[in-house]
Parts: sequence; C-alpha cells; structure tokens
Amino acid sequence: MQATARTTAAGDSTPVDQKLPWGRCSALGLQHVLVMYAGTVAVPLIVGGALGLSKADIAFLINADLLAAGIATLIQALGFWRFGIRMPVMMGVTFTAVGPVIAIGLDPSLGLPAIYGATIAAGLFGVLVAPLMGRVLGAFPPLVTGTVITLIGVSLMGVAINWSAGGQPSSTRVVDGVAHSIGNPAYGEPAHLAIAASVLLVVILITRFGKGLIANIAILLGIVFGVGLSLALGRMHFDGLDDAPWMALTTPFHFGMPRFEAAAIVSMCIVVLITMVESTGMFLALGNITGRRITSDALTRGLRADGLGTVIGGVFNTFPYTSFSQNVGLVTVTGVRSRYVAAMGGALLIGLALFPKIAHVVASVPQFVLGGAGIVMFGMVAATGIRILGTIDYERERHALYVIAISIGLGLIPTLSPGFFQHFPAWTHPITHSSIVLGTLVAVLLNLFYNGVMAQSQSFALAARTSHGTE
Repeated sequence: MQATARTTAAGDSTPVDQKLPWGRCSALGLQHVLVMYAGTVAVPLIVGGALGLSKADIAFLINADLLAAGIATLIQALGFWRFGIRMPVMMGVTFTAVGPVIAIGLDPSLGLPAIYGATIAAGLFGVLVAPLMGRVLGAFPPLVTGTVITLIGVSLMGVAINWSAGGQPSSTRVVDGVAHSIGNPAYGEPAHLAIAASVLLVVILITRFGKGLIANIAILLGIVFGVGLSLALGRMHFDGLDDAPWMALTTPFHFGMPRFEAAAIVSMCIVVLITMVESTGMFLALGNITGRRITSDALTRGLRADGLGTVIGGVFNTFPYTSFSQNVGLVTVTGVRSRYVAAMGGALLIGLALFPKIAHVVASVPQFVLGGAGIVMFGMVAATGIRILGTIDYERERHALYVIAISIGLGLIPTLSPGFFQHFPAWTHPITHSSIVLGTLVAVLLNLFYNGVMAQSQSFALAARTSHGTE
C-alpha cells in the first residue's frame, strides 16, 4: 500500500499525471477552451458595458481576462511550491464578482483603480485563509459531496438549455425610467434548437461508435460540426474581425495604479470566501471523477492558487478567479483525467490573449452550438453526484434523505426563481443568488445538525483511509 502511494506521488503513473502526445493533448486542450470561452469573456463584457467603457477598453478587458485565466490555469494544473491542486482544472473569472465589481466601478469616488486594488487585496486574503478552509474538509462527507455535485450539475443545466435556445430570453429592464431591451429576441428559434440537437446527436454517435482519440474529443468534434452547420445556414458571423489587431500585449495597471479602499476590499473579500466554497465543491467533484483523493493539503493548495490567480487578475486589470464547472463536466464526458490537458488549455488561453483575431474567431462560435455539448457535460456532473449518493447506506444514515431533499430543494431556488430573494439585503446576494453556494451551505449545516461534528470527523477519516488504500 505504501509503495503504491509513493508511486502515485512520484509522477506520471496515474491518469491525473499522465503526459499525452503533443497532438492529442493540444486537441483535448482546445476542447476545454471552447467549452469555457463564452463564460470566460462574459464577465468583462458585462462589466465593461455596465461601466460604460469604450469598445477598445472592453477589448482590452477581454484580452486581460484570457491572459490571467491562462496563467491561473497553469498554476492550478501544474502547481509550484505550495500553490496549485495539480488536477485538470480550468480557471476563469467568477460571476459572483459581477455585482460588487459594478457597484465599486460606478461609485464616482472609487472607479476602476479601486476595483483592482480590492481584487489584489482580496486575492492576498484568499491566500492567507486557504489553510483554514482546507481544515473544514471533514464537513464534506460523501453525503454532502454527492448532494453538492448533483446540485452543481442540475443548476447548470439551465445554462445549457439557454445556450441551446440562443442565449437568454428577450425581456425589458427599466433603469432610471428608461426601458432597455436585453436578451436574444430570437431565443428558442427552431434553427437554434435544431443545431443544438444536431451537436448533441453527433456527440452521442461519437461516444457510441468512436474509439481512442476520436471518442475523447467527442465534444470538440460536435462543436466543429455545429460550427460548420451554422456557417452553412448563415447563422455564424465574424463581424468586427477586420478591426481586431493581429497581436496585442496586456500591460499591468493599464487603468492606473490600484487604490486600496476599505469598503471595496471588504466586499471583494466576501466574494473570495464565496468562491472558495464553490471551488471546494468543484475540487471534490474532480477528486471523485478522477479517482484521486482530495486531502486537506491538496485543497489548501488549490484554494491558494485561486487566491494567487485573483492577485494576478488585479495586476492585469481583471477580476477574481475560480475553477470552471463546465470543464469538470468535460473531464467526466471524455474520461481524460490528465492535468497536462488543462495546462495545454491554459497555454492556449494565453495565446488567444496575444492574438486577438484568433480570439475573435473563437468568440464567434454561437451559443446554441455549445448548448448541445453543455447538456451532456452538465448532465454528467449531476450523474457523478447521483453515483456518489448511491454509495450511502440509507438504513444507517436515516437522516440522509432529509439532507439531500432540503439542500437540493433550497439550492435550486436561485435557478428556478431568480427573483425569490430580490428583497433581501444586497450583502446577502452572493449567497442567495447562487444555487451552488446556497445549496452547499445548507447541506453542510444540515449534515452537522443531524449527524454532529464528531461523526463527520470519523467519516472523513474512514473515507481517507479507504481512498488511500485504493490509490
């Protein structure tokens, strides 16, 4: 048993540490980038538009985001010193930060320099508190882990559904007495649904009949098919490609030296704490998917890398970073668990940041093309959670069903009814507006209530011994 553990730690003898041939690794890395790209560029687009930035400044934000995401991914996947969980993790800007960032940016006395000062300070805060978060791993036994992972997959299914229909439903929002049309007026158009369905069908056929590399890149091939079909039907365009430069460099502190304002820092530190809860769920999900036990030390290293990525984001004019859940689903679909694939994805993100024309082409992939693939990926995350819940002895853990039912029921409120908590104080929104965070907190608290702290420590110790013996 000890010899096995030493072999595991030594290098590439496990699937997570496996080094794949260059061509295969590149194709699989590109697949990760395509899956996460829309979510990666969404935050700078939303923030830039809300703050009234120029088109050039928004383009700069996107390039900065891609660069910082690539660097953070390399740190997380490859690791150095006490940073990085060394798992197939892709990093991107967290949507939890959107509200606080816009609020800070719209304050005339704060603005962009205060955003980046708060981001840097919050990242350092994340690095410092990561060891404390790593010690709460005993609060995540299989009952909680399975519930959280199931909730992640189910709550994200709405994203895949909206992607398939073309984005977000069209609606009108009134701001300062002026009506603004938001969303896609062509939402749910039959052509969008047909293309999404065709991508899904191609993925199903490839996973059924494909072998080797072909089966591993089923999502990528499905997206490529969807892109070709969209081009043939005139549903994909490259508007603005001629205006994008061939090469661009992202410089630190482009919008001025950071300002460290107490109120802004506090709000961003809350964002970092929330993302740590989300990241913990993602890391535990990856541990179950890849078969590598997530120890307290590994969790701490992963959360430290989140904090360091956030510091890098502040330096390079972007925002807090976290692991991307859609890529966790992709690991499940492909069965490829090598962290070097994620590292290749990080390198490709850096390349996209340096060459905006290529980034523009990738950004032109319609969301309905991604929708068909998203249904598979997010569904696989939920299936992983259900599989974990299937290992629980419900006769012995007689309160388990209550923990699962109430956690998923409350956790889905933000997904199924976004306005449910709209009258709650603004400081609660990072919790009440996130299904993953709300459901995770409920699952942890209910599990402690029904089973007690000591039971969780014993359960975690038993799980650790069992996992150690099977590695």
